[in-house]
Amino acid sequence: MASSVSRRTARGAAAAAAPVASTVAAPPRVGEQIQRLRGERKMTLDDLSRAAGVSKSMLSEIERDKANPTIAVAWRLTNALGVSLDSLFAPPKAPEAIAVSGPHEIPTLSGHEAKYQLRVWGPIELAGKFEWYELTLEPGGALVSNAHEPGTREHLTVLHGAIDVEAAGATKRLKTADTARYVADEPHAIRNAGKGEAKALLVVIHG
Repeated sequence: MASSVSRRTARGAAAAAAPVASTVAAPPRVGEQIQRLRGERKMTLDDLSRAAGVSKSMLSEIERDKANPTIAVAWRLTNALGVSLDSLFAPPKAPEAIAVSGPHEIPTLSGHEAKYQLRVWGPIELAGKFEWYELTLEPGGALVSNAHEPGTREHLTVLHGAIDVEAAGATKRLKTADTARYVADEPHAIRNAGKGEAKALLVVIHG
């Protein structure tokens, strides 16, 4: 009997010593949040590094969740990104079944001297992979680009007007409803070839 009681007592002690499953939530992926915010603002690693006074190597480690920023570093990063420190640690919102953006929510890039306007129709999370824009060119306007990543191609459909596309040492003139598909991993340009405003849909597929 004593032996049976001892075994029960030992089992009870072992159960009491067993670790209790943790219910603590996983920490927020701060690096992922910083990378998303930087992408939304079209900032490179160099841009954010300079603006926040944080080394590029440290910023890269933070974005890949290989290092956790101190509160001071996190404050400098959020200040440079124009958001509150609290928002950096907020859990990401669940995606809506149908997300609608109004005209005022579509980012617009303007090159006043080059006489062009780019409305960014593609979602920010696809930037660097697959992008599409509405390009408006005033008379004499041009969108001149440096080479993108190897393998990148662009697809341009003229909505109205006349446009010249220059790529790989060749030039093609497009009229309304024409589509040009061309290499974009070397310098290229899109120019208004007419006397009135020209508009086009520009799709960029990165390599």
